[in-house]
Amino acid sequence: MRDSEALVEQLFAGSLPRLGAYGYALTGSYSASEELVQDAMVKVFSRTRTIPDVAAAEGYVRATMRTLHLDSLRRRTRWLSVVPRLAAGGDEHPDHAPEVDLRDDVARAIAQLPPRVRTAVALHYLDDLAIRRVADAMGISEGTVKGYLKDGRAALADALGADLSEGDVTDVKEVRR
Repeated sequence: MRDSEALVEQLFAGSLPRLGAYGYALTGSYSASEELVQDAMVKVFSRTRTIPDVAAAEGYVRATMRTLHLDSLRRRTRWLSVVPRLAAGGDEHPDHAPEVDLRDDVARAIAQLPPRVRTAVALHYLDDLAIRRVADAMGISEGTVKGYLKDGRAALADALGADLSEGDVTDVKEVRR
């Protein structure tokens, strides 16, 4: 038996439950998890590569699972953006005016923010960077970033007529959809 076959057997025997749990965490479905594990195993072991041990093999498979899952999400997002255009053809056209107005209001409100506050808001809410990463990217302290985010939320709430007293801040990303 070749080394890679023995490695696959060891991986299945010892790591399959962990890989399945990881797949379930990514997909939220047992069947999709199983498919993801299988696809990743095929992708990893169909190429000739030197994998030193089972732990390294599990790492390769996990990374491949993550990549395959993210690729499928991108494909799905792209497909969902194309489907409405493919299905269109009737005389009905939805009214997009409220959505356009909201986007316009948000764009104007964001444009009114001071540049550093706007940058902090964009990096944190649109790029999903943690406060520490925003601070590193901007070359400022985490406390300053928190202050910028607080000021930005308050200014946007005032400009958009939102109430921050409830503690429920509408996510800026919702407006992009």
